[in-house]
Amino acid sequence: MTRISVVIPAKNEAENIVGLVEGIDLAMAALAPFEIIVVDDCSTDNSVAVLQARAKTMPHLRIVRHDRSGGQSAAVHSGVRAAHAPVICTLDGDGQNPPEELPKLVAPILNDTTGRIGLVAGQRVGRQDTWSKKWASKFANGIRGWMLQDGTRDTGCGLKAFRREGFLDLPYFDHMHRYLPALFNRDGWQVAHVDVSHRARGAGRSNYSNIQRALVGVVDLFGVAWLLRRKKKARVLGDGK
Repeated sequence: MTRISVVIPAKNEAENIVGLVEGIDLAMAALAPFEIIVVDDCSTDNSVAVLQARAKTMPHLRIVRHDRSGGQSAAVHSGVRAAHAPVICTLDGDGQNPPEELPKLVAPILNDTTGRIGLVAGQRVGRQDTWSKKWASKFANGIRGWMLQDGTRDTGCGLKAFRREGFLDLPYFDHMHRYLPALFNRDGWQVAHVDVSHRARGAGRSNYSNIQRALVGVVDLFGVAWLLRRKKKARVLGDGK
């Protein structure tokens, strides 16, 4: 049985994606059996072609394709739905999240004897980005943390590990990946945090600008705050059979 599914949302990352997949393969060797699922969010470059070529010699590499671009949260959601494992790891397709961090990220869930840890959130240390991107992220994280009290300083980090069942129980909406700590807390799960390293982008460019993130973030923030006020009172542990 597959223990862990590594889900990678990606769009136009042909120059980065194969190296990333191969890095994951090495980093996760001690945690086999695992699978790698790349969700191609309607790329216009040759991302799918290079992945299909690599998959011929990597049978645990799977490719899920969108017929139109849905964004990062939609890609993560598609990958989790397609996954075979009960534990999911995610990281961005641009190569800025080092795959070597994955074993450290998934360890709290694999070692959890209580079954109460639902999410492990990576928090970037030594972030390798432009000053404008880092400033925008710091500002957004400050406002989000003040409003939601989610105890997480960096929800924009793509490195996360979580229980598949818990994720699929969450209310889905675009950009939900930035609010996973608050949403898992809402459903009664414990959230753990792990400091992770960060790399500069090797090739290509980001698909979203700081202004785009800010505009959607304002609406989402108030929506999540509304959801938290109507949080679930209990979580089902079994069906009694």
